[in-house]
Amino acid sequence: MEAQELSRYIDHTLLKPEADRDSIVKLCREAKEYGFASVCVNPMWVPLCKDELEGSDVKVCTVIGFPLGANTTETKVYETLKAIKDGASEVDMVIRLGSVKSGDWKSVEEDIHAVVEAAKPTALVKVILETGYLTREEKVKACRVSEKAGADFVKTSTGFGKGGATLEDIRLMRETVGKQMGVKASGGIRDYDTAIRMIEAGATRIGASSGVQIVTGGQKFGSAY
Repeated sequence: MEAQELSRYIDHTLLKPEADRDSIVKLCREAKEYGFASVCVNPMWVPLCKDELEGSDVKVCTVIGFPLGANTTETKVYETLKAIKDGASEVDMVIRLGSVKSGDWKSVEEDIHAVVEAAKPTALVKVILETGYLTREEKVKACRVSEKAGADFVKTSTGFGKGGATLEDIRLMRETVGKQMGVKASGGIRDYDTAIRMIEAGATRIGASSGVQIVTGGQKFGSAY
């Protein structure tokens, strides 16, 4: 896979709490230079990213209920509406992990559906499952509930919790949602080879803070991929 093609899979991400204005501007400029799918930033930076990316094909993605997923649904809905007003066209929301672990799937579905309703038709919704905390059965159920609630993607991890993206989880998520949804691999993806393996396993988007390294650090890409 050529670097330019791989770039379109990547959400160029900077979610560190200490990230400053200059680092966000740099993120946006790199995203434009390398043709990444989006920048993924905390909500306070959405207006700046909108301005920096004006006229480019790079989308602005932000996070909702981040990183714990434990905000009330009403708060997540407000975050979503505000993010879209500020210029976001993709939102990555954290699932109600405590409700998942309690087996309260009705609450989980209602939470996701409320964000989907707030986002549509303007923004894509990706549901962060935080797979490092889930059993296999919970991962499958979380994917199915996300699909039923109308989400566009399921995503592995916040990067702030336990574990990150694994090939096993990406294969399981893809198998569960079929071709109907996107699958985003996020958490610990820092090089070209890992990104390619995630895509081969079924990922249609890669969340990474090492986007530039991923697309420039590998050898020239031959027919093996």
